[in-house]
Amino acid sequence: MRAVVFERNGGPDVLNFTEAPDPEPGPGHALVDVEAAGINYMDVYEREGNGYGRPAPAVPGAEGAGTVAGTGERVAWMNVPGSYAQRLSAPRENLVPVPDGLSLEVAAAAMLQGITADYLVSDSYPVQPGDWVVVHAAAGGVGLLLTQLVKLRGGRVIGTTSTEEKTALAREAGADEVLGYDGFDGRVREITDGEGAAVVYDGVGRTTFDAGLKALRPAGSMILYGAASGQPEPLTLQSLAAHGSLYVQRPTVKTYVRTADMLQQRARRVLDLVSTGKLEIRIGARYPLGEARRAHEDLEARRTTGKLLLIP
Repeated sequence: MRAVVFERNGGPDVLNFTEAPDPEPGPGHALVDVEAAGINYMDVYEREGNGYGRPAPAVPGAEGAGTVAGTGERVAWMNVPGSYAQRLSAPRENLVPVPDGLSLEVAAAAMLQGITADYLVSDSYPVQPGDWVVVHAAAGGVGLLLTQLVKLRGGRVIGTTSTEEKTALAREAGADEVLGYDGFDGRVREITDGEGAAVVYDGVGRTTFDAGLKALRPAGSMILYGAASGQPEPLTLQSLAAHGSLYVQRPTVKTYVRTADMLQQRARRVLDLVSTGKLEIRIGARYPLGEARRAHEDLEARRTTGKLLLIP
């Protein structure tokens, strides 16, 4: 089979499209023909050697959808290493059935980012009706889903974006207000009549974190779920008092799908929302598997919107 492999950690140039041995499923595993693999920022961290995924040499990626060899079952997953490949061996307990009528590409696009958005709005900070919520990178894959789920829970969204095209996408997803990044904290306070937002969902990190603290209402919540611009400077806990007795969380999806039952419940909830039309998945780009390097370059340069997929 063909797969994407990195022999060492580094930039996108370490990704090579090459021949690889066919996987051999062990007990409790299934051989899956990959229809689509999801591209995520944690794949970048894995490639760079920043504590995610497997050490080099390895096949990156952990999300996708396809069919089980021999049975034809349509399945999706979000925590199966080696997904940038034509085939993979997956633990049966990590495979989620894809509802009839839902395409495998859409299912692949919905898994990790959909589950992430689900736990952010329901667990990290449970959004309440009327809450003002800041969603950074609101035109990104998670941002578009977060915006929709906040609106489904009765919240009001202030999104941040970097271009007019991305602003339009955020508004289409339901954002009530869309701002640029410069000075967003002051604008958030103006929009909320000086109160501040109930929560900031921040997947950007270094360039937005400090201003995000200033945008929160007293006892508000800063949820840092990613760091596309780099890790924020170390936080002095006493500063949370000065900003208004704030809460800060650095969640990871693994906490919220730490058992097979938790994974199945969350994934089924997300896929049901998608299949019934309540949650729209926007696939921003599809790349042939052999162009994984270009996909990573586009993702890191923030040239993309929505979800990115690799198609074997």
